[in-house]
Amino acid sequence: MAGASVHMQHLNSRVGVTMATATTPTDTQIGTRVQLPEKTRNSRVLVLGGTGRVGGSTAIALSKLCSDLQIVVGGRNREKGVNMVATLGRNSEFSEVDVNNVKSLEAALKVHNDSLRLLSVDVDLVVHAAGPFQQAEKCTVLEAALETKTAYVDVCDDTAYSQRAKSFKNSAIAANIPAITTGGIYPGVSNVMAAELVRAARSESKGTPERLRFYYYTAGTGGSGPTILATSFLLLGEEVVAFNKGEKIKLKPYSGMLEIDFGKGIGKKDVYLLNLPEVRSTHEVLGVPTVSARFGTSPFFWNWGMAIMTSLLPPELLRDRSKVQQMVELFDPVVRQVDSFAGERVSMRVDLECSDGRNTVGIFSHKRLSVSVGYAAAAFVMAILEGSTKPGVWFPEENEGIAIEARELLLERAAQGTFNFVMNK
Repeated sequence: MAGASVHMQHLNSRVGVTMATATTPTDTQIGTRVQLPEKTRNSRVLVLGGTGRVGGSTAIALSKLCSDLQIVVGGRNREKGVNMVATLGRNSEFSEVDVNNVKSLEAALKVHNDSLRLLSVDVDLVVHAAGPFQQAEKCTVLEAALETKTAYVDVCDDTAYSQRAKSFKNSAIAANIPAITTGGIYPGVSNVMAAELVRAARSESKGTPERLRFYYYTAGTGGSGPTILATSFLLLGEEVVAFNKGEKIKLKPYSGMLEIDFGKGIGKKDVYLLNLPEVRSTHEVLGVPTVSARFGTSPFFWNWGMAIMTSLLPPELLRDRSKVQQMVELFDPVVRQVDSFAGERVSMRVDLECSDGRNTVGIFSHKRLSVSVGYAAAAFVMAILEGSTKPGVWFPEENEGIAIEARELLLERAAQGTFNFVMNK
């Protein structure tokens, strides 16, 4: 039963989880040699979308964080897969997988055929990084993981998909399998940052958390290519859901512009409302009555272009994956040219306001999104393999997903390479 015993090992708390000001961890501080429990030390991890920017970055981060892991790069392009395996080196291999084909998925998860040793080995954990998740009608990978009793984490950034994944909670409990949905950088690391701000406020303040705001900035597409571009276009077709004093409200996408200071290395940037899953999940899980999320990019004319698209194009067009893909193919060459000088810096700012006037902030900034998202996803993988996640399907801010005593370690690992990382300031 691949992955069935993953949740049994519990991570011993190294330090308290209240971080006043966290310094940027370096490779030597965190170490690129995570020592997993003996039961999961040589786990086989399948990274779906492993030939893409996000999945490839995740595979590389996993190999650096824990050299004992056996990494299977899953994708449809064998040539790209072979190149990625060459980059990863030993303990890695390629598996040709179609994430939309149940039989293909179950074959990749359940049995691995080693042509040299003639062995059959189950996959212990699968990372679903084959986006975009918008407009996907089924949680095919999660269902295949539960069928084959394989631990699971995805980098989903779509509200409908994440809620659909949560509907499999009881099935995962019955199968004794730990699973995390929205386990990337944002949502994902940002959810854990929010959970820590709320926890600290409730333990240190007499007031109650009243308002939680997520602000995100990425230069260009963050070097993440067509998938991020497709995700952005698809999100423009979704009505924004936010919460105001406990009531759900619906707003126009890419509206409500605010100028937000992301701190050193980033500065002030314009951000706009988007429909992101952490808004609903943190409202429900953390019990904060007012929650919203905004995103912005640069150069500034990309923001203008997104706002114009939202106003001029019908939502039905922006929700059509095939039409959006055609738009991506049209814009991709231009976007790549702009990315070449825009860079790919990424920053997250999470603000919490309490009833007693206490206001706290968490900021996470990295010079390369394509690297940072890999460490973010890898940090969730490590947490699952260390036993932080209970059987079921969980959001990152749920205690059953990432245990309170495991949050700081997760944030440290995810923050590797950041040039600005502060919590509870």
